[in-house]
Amino acid sequence: MSEEKIISVKRQNARIKTKGRIVSDVAMQRVREILNDAPLTAEYLIENLHRLQDAERCLTTDHMAALAALMNLPMAAVYEVATFYHHFHITDDSAPAVTVRVCRSLSCEMAGAGELMKSLQQALGERAQVIAAPCVGRCSCAPVAVAGQNAVERATVPQVISAVENGDTAPVIPAAQTFSDYQQQGGYDTYRRCVQGELTFEEVVRALEESHLRGLGGAGFPAARKWRIVGGEAGDKILAVNIDEGEPGTFKDRYYLERAPHQFLEGALIAAWAVTAADVYIYLRDEYHGCRLMLESELAILRASDIVLPRLHLRRGAGAYICGEESAMIESIEGKRGEPRLRPPYVAQEGVFNRPTLEHNMETLHWVPEILRRGAAWFADHGRRERHGLRSFSVSGRVNKPGVHIAPAGITVRELIDEYCGGMVSGQTLYGYLPGGASGGILPAALDNIPLDFDTVQAAAGDCFIGSAAIIVLSEKDCARDAALNMLQFFEDESCGQCTPCRVGTAKAAQLMQAPKWDAALLEELSQAMADASICGLGQAAPNPIRCVLKYFPHEVC
Repeated sequence: MSEEKIISVKRQNARIKTKGRIVSDVAMQRVREILNDAPLTAEYLIENLHRLQDAERCLTTDHMAALAALMNLPMAAVYEVATFYHHFHITDDSAPAVTVRVCRSLSCEMAGAGELMKSLQQALGERAQVIAAPCVGRCSCAPVAVAGQNAVERATVPQVISAVENGDTAPVIPAAQTFSDYQQQGGYDTYRRCVQGELTFEEVVRALEESHLRGLGGAGFPAARKWRIVGGEAGDKILAVNIDEGEPGTFKDRYYLERAPHQFLEGALIAAWAVTAADVYIYLRDEYHGCRLMLESELAILRASDIVLPRLHLRRGAGAYICGEESAMIESIEGKRGEPRLRPPYVAQEGVFNRPTLEHNMETLHWVPEILRRGAAWFADHGRRERHGLRSFSVSGRVNKPGVHIAPAGITVRELIDEYCGGMVSGQTLYGYLPGGASGGILPAALDNIPLDFDTVQAAAGDCFIGSAAIIVLSEKDCARDAALNMLQFFEDESCGQCTPCRVGTAKAAQLMQAPKWDAALLEELSQAMADASICGLGQAAPNPIRCVLKYFPHEVC
């Protein structure tokens, strides 16, 4: 054989050799067993990573390499997604027998989470991996520790140790209203009327307009206007339902999901019908393990019914606050890192898989069937001080009755505490409050008369907003500067890192805020840069707690 032919054969052989990590037969066989008949297209990458971790309690590089080969993806693509999300544990060492996550967000910190975590680390030793976690959506039951997938509310050291030692790590499935129960009460009748032509698009949208229903995930955009915009787009459309409430202090969506899942599902079906969406994607935060199992079961029953349905898809988050932002959630639905997209194009024009997408928070859809059944006036007539509708306030902190309280829009925090929350904890007085979770700012007790609603809070206090109506109540036992630092450390941890103002700004701010005396001028300059130049709302709103402390609580930092 000539030298030229030998070189040619060598080149051909080189081209067919596998590049990168060699997948072992053992790893490939194990991953095949775990995935079984799971879909292998790229959009299911996060779902398949969850399957591997649920089975093995961790993700090894060998198993990720096998997964990459099975899904025909580069190993780098699998690795960059797995490392983005907090809940994926990547290691080539032995997996921990159980992981205990102790929530360290503000409400839990106020309830003693720091001491709980320290005591658990000492008591459990190597029997469990004890790590800090951001908000787990159970702020009214603080402090909370999650043993495996079992959320231990109002946790004590003996309770958590008992859960670990007894293997009590499975999620508790809530006793929610079933498909049968909901149907017996007239459930899905309104959706059937839409499908059968008894209600028109114009009648439905006009009812939403007259009810003044707005997006209840935080943005407050009028729901009817969004339906008109997306409904007017050409092409195949998608509805994306956001149940990734990761804002510290927020737990209202879980409240409704644990009680009435089919009401929001009917609302989703009506919305999908209205904009002619053929697919509905439900994005559920990973912390809600019991809700996910319940929802999977109820969706199976719904699909088996005689109701005409679009295609229903349930997607599982993986521990990333940023995925509450609509475009980051869409990236995650597609199996990618949850990094916000630049706009334009807007989600209504190019959303999930570049199709026109109607994105809604779960609670917004929860109210749709009831508004259509009872009439727009029923919802709109609730409200105080010329505001309209009901708000589901997630209240935590120093009150006697924390929890979700459904109250009129425009109520003040003082009225909310006195009329719905049983007053302040005995012996404590109102010192301040967060009107909209971590990013909504901090207000002093002197401003306890601001109507709590979209627009009103921001008009009265420019660096504050109501957002998802997460109210965290502070007393004289608390410091606003400590609350602000807790928020900035949360933002630092949850920044996706895509843009420099947010990635570097949150870290630098958290560092500066630990000084005994704050450098007000430098913090303000940093805040302005973050607000002006960050890609999405996380970096834009992160300075709000800083600015509020400087404005309303200067005695704590100067």
